[in-house]
This record gives sequence, C-alpha cells and structure tokens, in this order.
Amino acid sequence: MIPVRGYEGQKVAVLGLGRSGLATARALMAGGATALCWDDGAEARARAEAAGLTLHDLTRHEAFAGVAALVTSPGIPHLYPTTNPHIARAYEEGVPVDNDIGLFFRSLGGGEWDEMDQPPRVIAVTGSNGKSTTSALIHHVLTEAGRPAQLAGNIGRGVLDIDPPRDGEVIVLELSSYQTDLARALTPDVAVFTNLSPDHLDRHGGMGGYFAAKRRLFAEGGPDRAVIGVDEPEGLFLAGQMAEGPGDERVIRVSVDRKLTGAGWNVFARKGFLSETRKSKQVASIDLRGVKGLPGAHNHQNACCAYAAVRTLGLAPKVIEDAFHSYPGLPHRSQRIGEKNGVAYVNDSKATNVDSALMALLAFKNIRWIVGGLQKEGGLGGLAEGLPNVKKAYVIGREAEAFARDLGVPDTEVCQTMERAVAAAHHEAEPGDIVLLAPAAASFDQYDSFEKRGEDFIARVTALIG
Repeated sequence: MIPVRGYEGQKVAVLGLGRSGLATARALMAGGATALCWDDGAEARARAEAAGLTLHDLTRHEAFAGVAALVTSPGIPHLYPTTNPHIARAYEEGVPVDNDIGLFFRSLGGGEWDEMDQPPRVIAVTGSNGKSTTSALIHHVLTEAGRPAQLAGNIGRGVLDIDPPRDGEVIVLELSSYQTDLARALTPDVAVFTNLSPDHLDRHGGMGGYFAAKRRLFAEGGPDRAVIGVDEPEGLFLAGQMAEGPGDERVIRVSVDRKLTGAGWNVFARKGFLSETRKSKQVASIDLRGVKGLPGAHNHQNACCAYAAVRTLGLAPKVIEDAFHSYPGLPHRSQRIGEKNGVAYVNDSKATNVDSALMALLAFKNIRWIVGGLQKEGGLGGLAEGLPNVKKAYVIGREAEAFARDLGVPDTEVCQTMERAVAAAHHEAEPGDIVLLAPAAASFDQYDSFEKRGEDFIARVTALIG
C-alpha cells in the first residue's frame, strides 16, 4: 500500500466504493487521514461498512463541512455529460476534487528514497488503443531483464494498492482518459502516448476534450522522457509541444505508418521490422514478424512504444528483443486460443471500437469474423480497409440485424448469440482460416464486460476444439 501524504489529521470524502475507492480509503487512513466513504449504491455501501470503513452520507446538507478534499472514482462523471451531484456540491463549496492517480503521484517518494542507490521510476502509458498491451509488455521486458517492476492503474493492481517500491524498481501504469482528466498531480518519469481515435466522447465533451485529457499526462508534470505516437495529427502536435528543437532526445517519436527521418530519437516499424534511429543514424533493428505474442501492425506499434520506454532506462536492444519473443500476450487482445485442422481461433474481445477492430482485421487473412454488440458513435465505415481480409461475418448482439446491414460484408450471417456464431464459423472454416472475435462494439447489450464476452468465446471454442 502507498499511504496518502498531505492529509494527516484531516477528513477526506471518498466517492465510489469499487476497487479503487476502497483502496483509496485504506491508503488515506494509512496516511493518517479520516476517510469518509459514500456510494449511491446500497450494496457497495454495505461492502464498505463490512470492511470496517466509515460511511458518510454525501446527500446531507452539511455533508462537506470540515472536509478537506473529495476523492472520486474514475467512472463517475465530474463534468460531462452531466456533473455528478456530489461533485457539483464539492465544486460549489470550494472543496478540491481529486482521484487516486493524483493522490498516488503526490504521495510517492519520500526521505527513504534518498538512501536508495537507484530511486524508483514511474512509466505511465495512455492513448486510445494498445495501452494495456504496451503497459504489460513494458512490465514483461523489465521482469525478463531482471529489473524489479510492478504493473498497476487501469491494469493489474490499483495504484494505491501496490507495494512501496524498492531500490531501482519501476512502476508501470496504464492510465485511461478518465484517470488523467481529473488527477491534480501527474509526474511520471516517462510518459507514453500510443495513439488517438474517437472514444468516450460524451464523457469528454468531444474529441478536443478527449485529447486534452490525454495531453495532461505530459503537460502537467513534464516527464523526463516522452514517447509519442505520431501517426495522428494530435500526436504530432503533442511531440511538437514537448520538444525544444528538432534534435531534442527527450521526445521519442514512434510510427508504424512511415519511416521517421528526423534528427532526434525515433522508433518506427515498417514491413515487420522495428528500427531505432538517433541523430539520423540507425542504432538497432528487431524483426517482429516472428514474435507470436505481437501480431499485426497495431501490436508492432505497441512494441515500438514499449521498446522506446525501456530504452530510456538503459536496456540493451538484444535484451528487449529476447523478452519480446517470450511475451505471452494479454487475455482478450489478439489472444490465440488454439488451432485445429489448420484453423486458428483468436480472441480480440477488447476490440470494442472500430479502430481497434480494424487493426485486428489488418493483422490476419482469411478471417471468419465474429462481430457485433452495442454500436458506438461514428458508424462502421472505418472498417472498410480491413474488409477484403474477411471471408464471412457472423453478427452477434441484440441489434444484430441492423448491425449486419451497416457492416458492408457481402457474406454475412445474423447469429445473435455467441454460441451460434462460434458453431457456424467452426463448421464452415477451412484450413488456413482464422476465426476471429473482434466485435467493433461495446459488450453491454449482452455481457457485463468485454472480458465476459471473451470468456464466452473461449468457452465455446474450447468445447469444439478440445
């Protein structure tokens, strides 16, 4: 646990009692604060009370009297589309609002770090797609290289629930826009921006607000190194803002669209080869084509970002390459489930939007595509580039018929359920085909989460192929 600093002897309200909220309350108490906990759900309140936490009804008129700060869970809207009423009350009464990420950065470190040979470092990863894989890959490479490391944030453990870092340890954080948007402190040593595509636009008031939330990771704390994907205009803009000149090696530009030729520090992938250049000279190269845990251009971008991040810590290219080959991949992200009779089965349930689904389609050929769910804003037109790789689409979801009409795949079967879709794809698949779950949609019309959707796919496939 990371005890929260700066609120000793003070009352701090905690709104939202899920995983991060409960960890926040415990960390506040460990730091000497009084945690006053509230959740609008009776079940969550009961769990918190059973865990020995103090409930504090934020609906009462005097609820914020004597409260030094309100700490809210990431999923609770603090501005758009509508400000949560408890947060609105805090704003009105001048009570600062923060989240667990802000508390983590303000509390990390202390006098004990002065006695360490190598003070701990923090690598924070954000972006629209690939941030989980990039974070997990960074953690994997560090672990394989013998560097102590912890993985936390939007993946792994809650940030305040990790162990106090040891001498030379690296904390790898995956941070969503919900987490970076409100945090009052953001001071990573290395910040990584993978890419940007439309997502969560209602929560951020549009694309500009969404990018602004991501940009805060770089603008608020000024990381020592910034690894920035420059394949979108926003990434180019951010890299330009962070660099003091063309050769500023504090900014590492990353691309999978083109060869980067600038005089600074660049990492890019073309035709399956990762290249690192500095001062316009190539210093390293890795063949990514045989790395089974990182298929496709989107994973090559993740590899470039992870490579750049750990290179800032001094790891050698050969050490990184060896670790790439042992990376097993993450569940529900281009996860290879198995193969039978020359047919491979891949679970990419995390492909919840058009951009991430397109990356999955571009990574494979001869695809029997299980797709569908709760369609997001913007339609399905962005999938067009990947459709030539699709032999047939099997559409699931409550609105499967409407989804199928918008899909644009000539050979489409409306299945509605995962059971029927997997059975049909399995029955019709031929040697060399890929049965791919890449929904291009949210899961909430049929499942509680993309994880549950992926687990259902795995169970159906396993039952068929053994």
